[in-house]
Amino acid sequence: MQIVLLSGGSGKRLWPLSNEIRSKAFLRLLPTEAGGMESMIERVCRGLEEVDLLDSSCIVTHRSQVEITRKSVGAQVPLLAEPQKRGTFTAVALAASYLHSVKGMDSKEIVVVIPVDSYVETSFFKQLHQFPSVLAESQADIALIGVLPEFPSTQFGYILPGEGSGVGGTSFLNVKQFAEKPNESTAAEFISQGGLWNCGVFSCSLGYLLSSMVERDLPVDYMEFMEHYDQLPERSFDYEVLEHTRRAVVIPYIGVWADIGSWDALVPHLQGRVIGSGSISEDSKGTHLINELSCPVHIIGAPGLIVASGPDGILVAGIEQAKRIKQKLEGHAAKPMIEEKRWGTSRILDFSRTAAGIEVTTSKITILAGEHTSYHFHRHTKEVWSFLSGNGEYRMNGHLHAVAAGDTVTVPAGTKHGLRAITALELIIIELLEFPEVDDYVRVSAEWEGEGSFLDDLG
Repeated sequence: MQIVLLSGGSGKRLWPLSNEIRSKAFLRLLPTEAGGMESMIERVCRGLEEVDLLDSSCIVTHRSQVEITRKSVGAQVPLLAEPQKRGTFTAVALAASYLHSVKGMDSKEIVVVIPVDSYVETSFFKQLHQFPSVLAESQADIALIGVLPEFPSTQFGYILPGEGSGVGGTSFLNVKQFAEKPNESTAAEFISQGGLWNCGVFSCSLGYLLSSMVERDLPVDYMEFMEHYDQLPERSFDYEVLEHTRRAVVIPYIGVWADIGSWDALVPHLQGRVIGSGSISEDSKGTHLINELSCPVHIIGAPGLIVASGPDGILVAGIEQAKRIKQKLEGHAAKPMIEEKRWGTSRILDFSRTAAGIEVTTSKITILAGEHTSYHFHRHTKEVWSFLSGNGEYRMNGHLHAVAAGDTVTVPAGTKHGLRAITALELIIIELLEFPEVDDYVRVSAEWEGEGSFLDDLG
């Protein structure tokens, strides 16, 4: 059985902490039993590891999130990078082509698709092991997990079941109908008919996915599929496949499941009402504060609010109304002010443009001990590095140099360079971009050592 984790998101629903690169799945806000904090994607991977399924998993994500995904999950899980966002059907098809032509999986292999932002307990992941036997017994094309509803939600799709059966103590129901997000009265009617929440977790054979691709004239070879990616339309798996499936069954799940993609859904899972620097007065009942900034935020006499502050902005909203931020941000494609990389973090401190049209960006960079950037160059950007703390080394046009706190390095435009931290390294980078409209970044190598690394003399 192979697990395909779907990662993505526009980063609007939990703004300002989330953005296009650091979407909700990567926010470390969920408490752990050990007293730390973890993100949704880390929680899902931990759950899969607990039931011995992480080693047979892969993650599909957009190429802009490869670095933060790798930082979150490590090198254990293969990452498939989408060149463009093309919807859940295309993402699943990409994974199918990878399993088929790169991994050489048999067409009878069972594939399970899970969103990386599912909030569930270990019992949910244990239930995934039931998919192969349920598919074999039912002879269905697709098997899903449906969550027993706690209330008539308008935020989820519904699965309306028909007659049931069972195998080896596992019960499953035939699917009579799939229903999109309803109004509240319709949702209540669905629940009275035994309707289950559709949590986006389903399973089928690899052969079924490949047949669905062939029917739509899509290549099943991974490299060929990637070559045609920019020509593919945006497609939803539910619309393209699920709603047209001749035979589908659902396994009911009774337990903890939540979609915590909005502020009102997230706050019940937080560890306390204040995260970060600041305070909330006693007469601000039901208010929550999450502050990523160094300056404190104090809330007095303001009940029922979510106050979230970070490098991308500040949100002050009634908890029930905070979801409106997604509509507020539509059409506003602001550059993320903070990015998490596989090697550390990058935070923009200031951005301006000179009278001559040169863009000046000042950023604070943190590189984790033992980590390194890629070896790359910028066609039209000059950089000035000022090191604040730590020790490291940098390679410039094939020559290696030591660097430490207090040093300053100038990197002319067109110069190949890479930076490695020996101890945790902090620095300020000032970038001066002469032609902002031009694609400026060129990667030469991603490796520090080994064949093809930038320790070779590439200058």
